[in-house]
Parts: sequence; C-alpha cells; structure tokens
Amino acid sequence: MITAATRSVDQTRELAAAIAELARPGDLILLVGDLGAGKTAFAQGFGAALGVTEPITSPTFTLARQYEGGRLELNHLDVYRLEQIEESFDLGLAELLDGPAVMLIEWGDTIVPALPADYLEVRLTYGDDDDARLIQLRAVGSRWATRARALRTGLDQWLIDDAGGA
Repeated sequence: MITAATRSVDQTRELAAAIAELARPGDLILLVGDLGAGKTAFAQGFGAALGVTEPITSPTFTLARQYEGGRLELNHLDVYRLEQIEESFDLGLAELLDGPAVMLIEWGDTIVPALPADYLEVRLTYGDDDDARLIQLRAVGSRWATRARALRTGLDQWLIDDAGGA
C-alpha cells in the first residue's frame, strides 16, 4: 500500500495527473471515499493529464461519461446511485473494460464482485483540515502491481508512508 497526503484540491488533481502518466489502455481504477472526499477532483486531474479538454464532472445522475481526444480514452463512472450490484451489468461494464480506454469508477468498492480482480484502488479520506486528503493506493492483481515502483517515484512529493507495495 502507498499512502500519500495532499493539502489542497489542486494537489489532489496533481497527484491524480502523476498517476495518469502511468495509465495504460484497459486500466481500471476504483475511487473510494466519503461524499466530498475528492473523487471527482481526482478524476479531473487524471483526465486533464490524459489530455481531456472538456469539463469533467461527476456522472452521479448519468452514471457514465466518456471522454475522447486525449492520450487515452477515459470512461468515468459513478455507481453511487445503483441500488443492487446487478444494475452494474446494465452499464455495459464488460464492453467498456474490453475497450482501449482507462476506466475510473467512483464508489467502485460497492461493485467489486462485478469487476475483474485487477485494478488500482484509490481511497481518499479527509485529512486534518478542510482541503487536506490522505490518499491510499492499493494494487489488486498484476497490472498496477508491476508499476508500484513507478507509482512511488511519481508520487514521491506526496508520500507519507511507503510500506513497500502498491
């Protein structure tokens, strides 16, 4: 697990941008945290680093948004409003995961059984003031585990604890 800290929304976006530099087609990233913890800010920084030029907003009511035109296509999902895990299949997750895009899923921890067991979990929690965030990264499966060293290097300025793995 990698633990980092940011002191502002802009720093959270910058941290996300550093992770986006390592993104590859087919990557899955789960964004986990309470309401207002920074999941959408993370998505904004991540998308901007990929070259997305349109505004990135939380897809809470639309469930899914697709952004093209960057280095990689970005699929941004928000499954907060799903009442049952079976509803996640209606989103076409399998098709989206098979494509050449990177997928960010806000509240992704709620549908883990419907997802492949190969993803990066990004857990955002409140820090010691309004804009501070603790961000824990955990690689599940091999895709992100093989990039653990690159993650630590890219996030060096925000690291507060490096327990060895991602």
